Amino acid sequence: MLEPLRQGLPPLDPAAVSDAASCSLPARYEAVGDARRFTRRTLDQWELGDHFDDICLVVSELVTNALRHAMPANSGLGGEHNPPVRLHLMRWTGRLVCAVRDPSQDSPVARDSDDFSAESGRGLFLVDSFSDSWGWHPMAGTLGGKVVWALFRLQPHAGPAAASTE
Repeated sequence: MLEPLRQGLPPLDPAAVSDAASCSLPARYEAVGDARRFTRRTLDQWELGDHFDDICLVVSELVTNALRHAMPANSGLGGEHNPPVRLHLMRWTGRLVCAVRDPSQDSPVARDSDDFSAESGRGLFLVDSFSDSWGWHPMAGTLGGKVVWALFRLQPHAGPAAASTE
């Protein structure tokens, strides 16, 4: 279910991006709340607020994983200069991608756990369950690090006109 982890985004024409937004997140756990608020505002602006619950859950997990597992050991979780984590939201017609960039080259690791009462270790399972696909890829050039992404297919909503034709 969680394989393959390392993969690029599915073929999407970058020229067809209809909306994009990003924000820097400081290396502190409160940044997860900042990411949720940014996601809420962005989805509301794009009139996608009805998709918020699933997308927000995935954004929270991706940002939490970046802060918990991808920060250099000597960085601590207090510095706000040159924020090392960045959240990107990109929308194509019918698709939305959430991508979180972090400074680590290490692959995300999905834990095999049958203990559903555990308080941690299920983040990538949730990402896999709530998104349509996900993966990661290393950054090229001087940026370094990696991007972990999740893709959502945006289904057209049945409005009043669609409901009256049934």
